[in-house]
Amino acid sequence: MRTLKLTLAYDGTNYVGWQRQDNGVSIQEVLEDAFRTLVGGEAPTLAGASRTDAGVHARGQVASVSATLDLSPISVQRALNVRLPADIRVLAVEEAPPGFHARAFSVAKTYRYRIATGAVLSPFDRLFVWHHPIPKDVARMRHAADALVGRHDFASFQAAGTAVIATVRTIHRLAVVEAADEIVIDIEGDGFLRHMVRAIAGTLAEIGTGTRPADGMPAILGARDRRAAGTTAPACGLTLMAVRY
Repeated sequence: MRTLKLTLAYDGTNYVGWQRQDNGVSIQEVLEDAFRTLVGGEAPTLAGASRTDAGVHARGQVASVSATLDLSPISVQRALNVRLPADIRVLAVEEAPPGFHARAFSVAKTYRYRIATGAVLSPFDRLFVWHHPIPKDVARMRHAADALVGRHDFASFQAAGTAVIATVRTIHRLAVVEAADEIVIDIEGDGFLRHMVRAIAGTLAEIGTGTRPADGMPAILGARDRRAAGTTAPACGLTLMAVRY
């Protein structure tokens, strides 16, 4: 029995998210089915560092798996990629110490949210950005984002109805960068609540358009109520960039 660490990239457009579900095909399911042919028996369970939602993408998802197989890491990578659809790729496979768990051992995750602001959306970006062409004041967005850095109770940015008791998280870095016809929000933290990054992105967009005050973030945090924050931005604009250990 060996423990392997997999680094993955995927286009989440056609999937119900990372985790196995009854209502559609998940990234986890496709990967475990590919593993089944390597181990010659029951498929091993893969643990993902992040349970990305339906339609969310990844450039640096990490998964761990314990399995009995006699293949080198590079052979496992090649064998999996041959069996996987083109929208899921194994970027690397490494030997991991016994007991390594991709989610439990992670210390930080970095997400990127992309907002396309141009009047016309490129067809090459349509699956990976939120097209929101209303003019935005990026300086206001940056001012508001600064209030979220640090350790706070992010209950106001959690999806309604989520059964999570502990809603305190730490954001290490939150950058709002403007490029040509695009605003990029990069956020690194020790963990994220369900829809938290998308709710932050939607709230920052509303602040950028002037429909919310730039100094209103402390009040939103203090409310601990999802109704106090802004809209949940679409899943297509969100990508898991990296997991740190």
